[in-house]
Amino acid sequence: MKKLIKEIENLRNSKIKKEIDMRSKEFEKIGSSGSNEIFKELCFCLMTANFSAQGGIKIQKEIGNEFLTLNEKKLSQKLTSLGHRFPNTRAKYIVESRSKKDDLIALLIKIQDDLILREWIVKNIKGLGMKEASHFLRNIGYKNLAIIDFHIIDLLVKYGLIEKPRNKSLTPKRYLEIENALKKISKKTGLHLGELDLYLWYLETGKILK
Repeated sequence: MKKLIKEIENLRNSKIKKEIDMRSKEFEKIGSSGSNEIFKELCFCLMTANFSAQGGIKIQKEIGNEFLTLNEKKLSQKLTSLGHRFPNTRAKYIVESRSKKDDLIALLIKIQDDLILREWIVKNIKGLGMKEASHFLRNIGYKNLAIIDFHIIDLLVKYGLIEKPRNKSLTPKRYLEIENALKKISKKTGLHLGELDLYLWYLETGKILK
């Protein structure tokens, strides 16, 4: 762990810190920008499951407010034209999630507990597992959940902090075990899990996305 923490500290003493701080502020801004912006971020996270973050960012910019209005068929056609791998499934999930929008926004106003919010999202928003639910909450300003994708797993394996999972798909139990490993790094570095994810993602990929 010491070697990884040193790598993180080196980044915090570089220009990367400024970029990551700016990105964290952007997330907080989305979370305070109203229900439509929050819903569009939910759609982004629905799209990035088993798809690239860069591809999701491109599609989110192209579709914009139409996430709120297009019917399933038209949304699927648009996702197809923009190169999404699973246009039909994602269009279905996005359209279905509109019926949960008001409940979600009400819950975000009422409850500040990251874990309770994640649990509700996983149970009620079809297409979002623990990773995607954590991703969504981080992208609207919540900071205490880990976004555990294969980049993060590979990095933790490389530094000997976890064993390589047998399956790509993590059970909730295994997800929480890896999240606990990340919490130890979070505590050592003084970084929230949401910030830590950006540093680890940069270490593994050389990129700061969202």
